[in-house]
Amino acid sequence: MERFDRTERWLHWSTATLVGVLVLTGVVLYWGELSVIAGRRTFFKDLHVIAGLGLPVPFLLALPGRRGRALRRDLGVLNRFSPDDLRWLRSRASDATVRLGKFNPGQKLNAAFVAAALVTLFATGLVLRFFSPFPLAWRTGATFVHDWTALALALAITGHVWLAMADPHALRGMVSGKVPPWWARQNRPRWYEEEEVSEERAGTAAPGP
Repeated sequence: MERFDRTERWLHWSTATLVGVLVLTGVVLYWGELSVIAGRRTFFKDLHVIAGLGLPVPFLLALPGRRGRALRRDLGVLNRFSPDDLRWLRSRASDATVRLGKFNPGQKLNAAFVAAALVTLFATGLVLRFFSPFPLAWRTGATFVHDWTALALALAITGHVWLAMADPHALRGMVSGKVPPWWARQNRPRWYEEEEVSEERAGTAAPGP
């Protein structure tokens, strides 16, 4: 079953690459000892700024037009919590009767946090890079928010990667775009049924020979 189309996968891995560069260069810049070991601090600073400024580009390219149709639909799903999602959260994922859609509530919360963190890092990064128009208090506050948000995002990414590695079929969905039907039926029953209904409707609407 197709879980993510080519545009969604491209957006995910492009953003992941940029965030990876930001995390690694940010670590080098934050700890002076690493800057000494790595050398060329200016290079890492410039690379950090370029990756940060490029962060919105994949999203802006992927969202519009026909190629962004699946992405826009999934963004709508991520922004809605169903009664089953709330039951899943209350039961800490132990309720076997919960029927989840394409994304579980943990993924929805993680997506909301990551999106907010990236926007915050981008905004505070602009203040730190183009600091001349801003008063000292703003620059100090931006530094504090930028550093702590980056730490929280790094922890969230670590958890995201760990959970992805623990479920190879889910990881396959973001690599190849497809997951086994049995995985969808077992882990995302509501999404599985919605896809089955969509296929049946498409088959019914298809013109005959």
